Amino acid sequence: MQIDHASIEAHLPPFIDDLMDDLAELVLADAKEFCPKGETGDLAESLRHEVNDGIFRVGSDLPRAEWVENGTPPHVIRPRNAKALFWPGAEHPYGQVNHPGTKAQPFLRPALWIKREAP
Repeated sequence: MQIDHASIEAHLPPFIDDLMDDLAELVLADAKEFCPKGETGDLAESLRHEVNDGIFRVGSDLPRAEWVENGTPPHVIRPRNAKALFWPGAEHPYGQVNHPGTKAQPFLRPALWIKREAP
């Protein structure tokens, strides 16, 4: 018996992409469930998945998705389009603010790490 490698190589990638798409949808659903909803839920709604060449990706195109997932270190916030920062409730305008950073709220990694059974 001979194995037709060309036939296997021709038929395997679409099967793998279908399998990865099924897995990506499961991870996506869990990521949306685990994602902090905040006031609008827009971060969870921004989550998408894609499959290319047997590799799946789940994520968001919102820059803050990374900040929520990984947290942020303490940092200085300076005005960009004004001379000072001011917000409702502030005592006065500020030239800069020392932000204490934010605690990580992982939602993508926990969704990926869940043990799953093969279909």
